[in-house]
Amino acid sequence: MTSTSRLRTFGTRTAGPGRPVYITGEIGINHNGDLDNAIALIDAAAEAGCDAVKFQKRTPEICTPRDQWDIERDTPWGRMTYIDYRHRVEFGEAEYTAIAEHCAERGIDWFASPWDTEAVAFLEKFDVPAHKVASASLTDDELLRALRATGRTIILSTGMSTPKQIRHAVEVLGSDNILLCHATSTYPAKAEELNLRVINTLQQEYPNVPIGYSGHETGLQTTLAAVALGATFVERHITLDRAMWGSDQAASVEPQGLTRLVRDIRTIEQSLGDGVKKVYESELGPMKKLRRVAGVVAETENAPAAEPVAV
Repeated sequence: MTSTSRLRTFGTRTAGPGRPVYITGEIGINHNGDLDNAIALIDAAAEAGCDAVKFQKRTPEICTPRDQWDIERDTPWGRMTYIDYRHRVEFGEAEYTAIAEHCAERGIDWFASPWDTEAVAFLEKFDVPAHKVASASLTDDELLRALRATGRTIILSTGMSTPKQIRHAVEVLGSDNILLCHATSTYPAKAEELNLRVINTLQQEYPNVPIGYSGHETGLQTTLAAVALGATFVERHITLDRAMWGSDQAASVEPQGLTRLVRDIRTIEQSLGDGVKKVYESELGPMKKLRRVAGVVAETENAPAAEPVAV
């Protein structure tokens, strides 16, 4: 298996082993149906150095169970039925056109998680670089088949799913264009339930598929640990303010934290290296100064052979 065969395309970028981690700021519906909020979040992600932002796209009448439509709830816009609320936070063609134009201006990719086949057709009009399958949609074979038919890179989150369900979804999607994301679908997720070593389990189970991480925890440390374990794609929910209204806000990263996260991921990438032990040229000075006994020194590409030792 060549490393090239494990790469996935995202427009002009690629993700996979040997490539920079593809970092996505998950806006979802944290914009609360306000285009200005969405633009501000795109700007925050671009300024932090993210590769992409991601939204969620639903057709409310399809994705909302019929018995929930008329249930009233309190919202920031007053009391309204659940179906009216779902429409209130959903963007249409005009908003996504503005989003596409702004992302192009900022040099950042955008795509979305379609929750139904009509949403797939809607997003295809924008020539997005990829589609995302939310963990909740992993068992929706009709949706998976529609996504496979697009021929685009598909990111598949695996939260709330068994190994058998994941295997079935991979079989439906095919492994050529997918990227698997380990995830725990709790908002926010507890550290003891993140089980980050599943990243390594998925790497072993699907050796021809790049593995990423979709995090819903608070804090940044565990996402950085996912990168150290080999995640090639990282997604975190982002928000302008965790105190904003909405179920995902508390598990989201604010702009300053996002900047730190991207910075630290790039540092970790540089520090991981290739796993081959070597003596660096920068170590030769300290070696000469500090090592009293030469010992057995093998010739390396960047270290001189040891001088013969008289006996």
